Amino acid sequence: MLTVTPITPEQTYPLRHSVLWPDKPLDYVKVDNDASGYHYGAFLDNELVAVISLFLENETSDGHPARFRKFAARPDRQRQGIGTQLLNHVIAEARRMGATELWCDARLDAADFYRRFGMAPVSDVFYKGPIAYATFSMSL
Repeated sequence: MLTVTPITPEQTYPLRHSVLWPDKPLDYVKVDNDASGYHYGAFLDNELVAVISLFLENETSDGHPARFRKFAARPDRQRQGIGTQLLNHVIAEARRMGATELWCDARLDAADFYRRFGMAPVSDVFYKGPIAYATFSMSL
């Protein structure tokens, strides 16, 4: 059975590292404002199999944006609906917290996944190292 619960930033680091940037040092996957974020883990039979971090941003005249970062699922647990459940949880949490927009910098190889949630690209393609990204956003 899958459960999604809040976790500490430190609990996200091993999955962030092994899935997103295994060739970089562990510090590379830490975010400067991790301490002010909300971190969630998807647990399957009490084993952490996916993580995501949510950050509320400063309120603007257009509302209160939120950003999720460092979304990672173990490769052997991908394409099983776990990431979908985790992202749905974060969307609901962002709404509950009053966010009016949710965005992320998405790897282009995951663009179709984000489109299924109603997210759309709002930037040109850019690169982090050799990996192509675009900013995706949705209204809440």
